[in-house]
Parts: sequence; structure tokens; C-alpha cells
Amino acid sequence: MSGFDHDHRDEDRGVSRRKVLECMTWAGTGVLWTVTGGVPRSLGMVGSAQAAESPGMTFLQISDSHVGFDKPANPNALGTLEEAIGKINAMPAKPAFMIHTGDITHLSKAAEFDNAERIISQAKLDVHYVPGEHDLIDEEVKLYKERYGRGTRGAGWYSFDAGGVHFIGLVNVVDLKAGGLGNLGAEQLAWLENDLKGRSKSTPIVLFAHIPLWTVYPTWGWGTEDSGRALEYVKGFGSVTVLNGHIHQVMQKVEGNVTFHTARSTAFPQPAPGTAPSPGPMKVEDARLRSLLGIASVNFKQGQERLAIIDTPLHG
Repeated sequence: MSGFDHDHRDEDRGVSRRKVLECMTWAGTGVLWTVTGGVPRSLGMVGSAQAAESPGMTFLQISDSHVGFDKPANPNALGTLEEAIGKINAMPAKPAFMIHTGDITHLSKAAEFDNAERIISQAKLDVHYVPGEHDLIDEEVKLYKERYGRGTRGAGWYSFDAGGVHFIGLVNVVDLKAGGLGNLGAEQLAWLENDLKGRSKSTPIVLFAHIPLWTVYPTWGWGTEDSGRALEYVKGFGSVTVLNGHIHQVMQKVEGNVTFHTARSTAFPQPAPGTAPSPGPMKVEDARLRSLLGIASVNFKQGQERLAIIDTPLHG
């Protein structure tokens, strides 16, 4: 996979390889799956799934474009973002909108935001953003918020409704905790609790943020310290989906009524939890790179509490 030393004992890594693989879908051909009553069920491979278009509302998730990144793991991150948008434009049915789960840029430079907008706008879709930590490192920490923060609260959190689903964009990259763990903070959690009050428990909920809202691998900061409080607020809802980025690979998990799903990057892969000394850009053979990058589409049919996710690599 990454060329790192894999001979360390599983116990030393704090998580067993078997447990990681139980909740992970590795790159290659994507798998379409549905969630009914909190239980995922595979419907088949991406090719056959895309051939039979699902009724209902479809939206897209892209993540971790890292525009401006030019290291050996991918010297042309802008080019692979453009390839991802090309795949979106080639879809047989136009999605309702797109979600970007952060790290639009690599160094929060104005030119990087400009280039990202130039490419992403080619999809001709409304895009709902949340920031990654790489989007908030400009000197005055204002470029992201000036572009995407209008009408949001606090550091950029907000909610909206579409197709019978309530979407909530959260920000967990402003006050990172020890080891890089994400953090929502008391103000945002209070807002979230209030946002959900009075909503019908039959309303499907989609939470999206950059860093995973479940504990993937805390040693690498792959989790959010106070996510448990946020998840308490959605316990009573029948259908809850959590979409994240940050870890640059597809992982999925179900806990009760909540389905968690992380997306591939459009820029570069990262190693699986515990299989390298640290997280970061992972260099692979050029022929494999595009099989480890990609996009996700999500379909919801109102009245069935059914959500289907297709993860599609750029190639493979």
C-alpha cells in the first residue's frame, strides 16, 4: 500500500488491522449501499448501480481538493480536481447540489481559492462548503469566510433543507485539541441543539464537517473531541447520516441510527490508520493514484428513509 513498515504488532498501533478493515471500503470499484433502519445493505458495484438511476434527490460530496499542493504524492492536485468535476459533468442525471467537506486549498492563498472556484464552478451546481484546517491558515483568517461564510453563524456553521432532508454544516477545525483532534465548542453545540428542536423525528438528518465526527484513530487526530454531545442531539431521529473528509479514504460505520461515511480526496491519498508513522500525503505508483481519489454521490427518496451512497474513484 504505502511502502511503510507493516511489521509492527496490531496492539502497538492501538487498533487491530482486522477492525480497521471491517469498517473500511478500499479504493477500486466503488460500492453502492443503502441504509434502512440503520442497517447498511450493498446493492452492487458502481458501474451497475449507475446504470439504474435511482429516483429521489441526489447530491454529491467532494472533499480535500488541496488546491496548491504540488508534492510527489500528486504534483497536479488542480488537474485531478478538474478530472473529478469532469466525472460529475458526465453523470447521466444532474445532482441537486454539491457539498465540499473542506480543505479546498492547501495553504489558504487567494490564488488557490480562485483556482478552486474556477474549476468547481464548471459543475454548474450550488455548492455548500465547510472549512478544513488548511482553509483557515491565512494571516487574517478571513479568505474562507469572505467567500463562503455569508449567512453562517460563528466560525461558519449553518443549516438548510432540501428534498425533505435537513442538512447541517459544522465547523470542527478552528480550535483543534491535543494531537489534532477536532472540536465543535460550546457555542456551536448550543446552536446545534436549538437548530434541531421542534423538528419531526422522521426528518432525515445529514451532518457534514471536515474532521470525522466519530473516533477513527485518535493517535493521528482522526476524530472530534466533543462529537459525542452533537450525536446526543440526533439520537431520536430515525435517519442520520454523517459525511466527513480529512482522512482521504473511504471508511464507514453504523452506530444505532447514525451512519458515518468519510470521502476520498481529489488530491492525494493518506495511509490507513496505524499503517505508517504518521498521517500525511502518501506516494503511490502513478498508475494507482487515480484509483485512490474520487467523489461520492448520495441519493435519498422521500418517505422511505433510504439513503444510498456511491463512491466513485477517478479511475479504476
